[in-house]
Amino acid sequence: MSIIVFTHPIFVKHEMGVGHPESPQRIKAIQQALEKAPYHQQLIWQEPPQATKAQLARVHHEDYIEKLFKVAPQTGYLSLDPDTVMNPYSLTAALHAAGSVVAAVEAVFHGETQKAFCLVRPPGHHAEPDRAMGFCFFNNIAVGVAHALAQNYCQRVAIIDFDVHHGNGTETMMLQEPGVCFWSSFEHPFYPGTQLNGKPEHIHLCPLSAGTTGELFRGKIDQELIPLLEAFKPECLFISAGFDAHQLDPLADLKLQTSDYAYVTEKLREIADKYANGRMISTLEGGYHLTAIADSVVAHINSLIE
Repeated sequence: MSIIVFTHPIFVKHEMGVGHPESPQRIKAIQQALEKAPYHQQLIWQEPPQATKAQLARVHHEDYIEKLFKVAPQTGYLSLDPDTVMNPYSLTAALHAAGSVVAAVEAVFHGETQKAFCLVRPPGHHAEPDRAMGFCFFNNIAVGVAHALAQNYCQRVAIIDFDVHHGNGTETMMLQEPGVCFWSSFEHPFYPGTQLNGKPEHIHLCPLSAGTTGELFRGKIDQELIPLLEAFKPECLFISAGFDAHQLDPLADLKLQTSDYAYVTEKLREIADKYANGRMISTLEGGYHLTAIADSVVAHINSLIE
């Protein structure tokens, strides 16, 4: 089985300053690893279009979208928050990143592929309806999910976010979408300071203590996530694929290994094959150790393909 990988040269031109962990080297390391992967001939590389303002406005406030277009610098840098900085290429990169997930939705639901991986930056899951945060400008996965629902391609969607940080922006955008089952595992207490209580029944949080091992994580997958998805029967699975819970990652304190990402992906593929005609769309979020993220993405896509 082939898989479409959506990526664009603009993604390596977006950068937020010397020493920033969300660097262009992340995508370069992943691309190099995928070119050497045993299944590299099964990868179909495509360049995505930019998301339109109308597509963004399904989840973002229009005045926020217009603000980003207005303040985007022609030279130098502009800080939107202490972690999130624009250079002259950032807006275009963010538009293509969100457009990648929209393009993946179109490809999957028009039968071009069952599964797609969006190799993008900037990431998206922290972006709120009205502000950038946590390295994120537009919420890539939420833009794609909203597109799938608006086009009536499906009525029940699952979003699984296994980044080490809670997908706060995605949660906010899906609070009023009971047709979306959102599950997020993350280190807690940790950025962005998530409150765990008072969530609607379609929002499911899986806080993990510092030092959590792959064995404990797999237990959460088997005992919590898979039964939840079995009951929900999603028509498409979207994955916010962050790899910063890896034991080598410098920004967090979880102890997952590369094989754990293969494991969770295999379990999700089984659900997709059972209920969603195999439809899965994965998009890159975090992961800041270059070897760990490259190896983990190779394992993740391998589990999508098999």
